[in-house]
Amino acid sequence: MLAGARHGIDRIDSDMVLLLARRLRLAGVAGGAKRRAGLPQYDPNRESNVQQRAQRLAKRCGVSADSVAHLMALLVAEAHQHQRTSASSSPLLTEPGMATYPDREKHSQWLRLMPPPRRWKSLISRLPPLLRQSLGVRLLAPSIASPQVMHTLQSVVGRRLGIRIDDLGLDWVFELHPGGLKSSEDPAEAIVSGSFTDLLMLASRQQDADTLFFQRRLTLIGDTELGLTLRNLLDRLPWEALPLGRRILLQRAALFAARARDAHRGIREAT
Repeated sequence: MLAGARHGIDRIDSDMVLLLARRLRLAGVAGGAKRRAGLPQYDPNRESNVQQRAQRLAKRCGVSADSVAHLMALLVAEAHQHQRTSASSSPLLTEPGMATYPDREKHSQWLRLMPPPRRWKSLISRLPPLLRQSLGVRLLAPSIASPQVMHTLQSVVGRRLGIRIDDLGLDWVFELHPGGLKSSEDPAEAIVSGSFTDLLMLASRQQDADTLFFQRRLTLIGDTELGLTLRNLLDRLPWEALPLGRRILLQRAALFAARARDAHRGIREAT
């Protein structure tokens, strides 16, 4: 019984660290938004509301009000420190978690020649549906084939998750089985959708899900609980479990796609 209790405590501790990391990332995004809007970093009304909400929850849960007050004060202080650090970082960094490209101007001319993903939509739509489905499985299945990853994802075995790439017009429904990932013809229980570049940035760990959802660059429809559970599990996946070659390919492809998108945005802003 003691071992089981300690195991449960260890899992909660891990979840608390992950939640702290997410809170700090979102605090960084909020700090950037305040700086761009010319708002002060400190918002006493907001901090008072945070404390009051925490105290109401503490009362319902039977937790010491003083303990919760100390905890929230620590979280707020950490958020202030994170926002100050983000503000003093490189001026090229526009949002926490976004990659910076010092040589953007150097390569923007030829990157603009690359067709954006939406231009490929009509061509991809001509591919046979079975080929599109098998392509999705071939791309994703090797990434979760390791025993470590399969063990982490055990709680979503048998559930159906949809992935939709809006600007390419691609969508898949996947179902995880003990033997690996398979495509499904049944409706998805939850669907994550976003642009090709944003989903690639997420897959390569160049962006985190919380920031993308906060900025509404990713959307989740259907069974929200399943989607959030899977997102939490993906955060725990050991990045080093992926083959080195796949990690390098993912990161380089994501950075290339992001640079090309920035180059095309520069064209639209100039016209």
